[in-house]
Amino acid sequence: MVAKRAAFLTIGQSPRDDIVDEMRPWWEHRNRLDVLQRGALDGLARAEIESLAPKRGEQRLVTRLRGGTEVTLGADWVHRRIQEMVSELERESLDFLVLLCTGRVPGLRSGKLVLEAQAIVDHTAAALGAAVGVLVPREEQRSDVARDAPFVSHASPYSGDRFEEAAPELAGASVIVLHCMGYTEAMRTRMAEATGKPVLLARRMVAGAVAQVLD
Repeated sequence: MVAKRAAFLTIGQSPRDDIVDEMRPWWEHRNRLDVLQRGALDGLARAEIESLAPKRGEQRLVTRLRGGTEVTLGADWVHRRIQEMVSELERESLDFLVLLCTGRVPGLRSGKLVLEAQAIVDHTAAALGAAVGVLVPREEQRSDVARDAPFVSHASPYSGDRFEEAAPELAGASVIVLHCMGYTEAMRTRMAEATGKPVLLARRMVAGAVAQVLD
């Protein structure tokens, strides 16, 4: 069977094998998938990256550099860069694209199939009912999801902070969503054990969508 080919896009630096390798078991038993990785921050010097910090009142997006360092970016630049990357990849021989970011990217245009993590995760969360708990990386991001979830807390997937504090803040929820592609399976298990509630992992949801596209 001919392998399909997909581009996985991160808003940080590629490769994000920490994400892709944990997602891969969800589809590798179906059909072969060749993965091309691209990052919004690829090729940028640290000073250039620091200049992309959020401006006052701007939505914040959290990601990491190739070496694991956490960075916070302004959403406006990220949205423009994602569109540029998607447009550049239109010329590649690809079956589909996967956007590894659970932040909203309004007006994204592509002639190819694009699996947007944000849409997959948010629509799944919306289908779970009223008592949903959501974990985001930074406190400043809580307002981005508060209108859709009665329980919201924060803990960074990259610095590993606040998981013990976040668990009781989400304990009133019926189900918890780890709303960032940086959260790992180990973190999902950790939160489930701390709260006694079912916990949904963003990268699992996206990996499931990839698997179905390959069927």
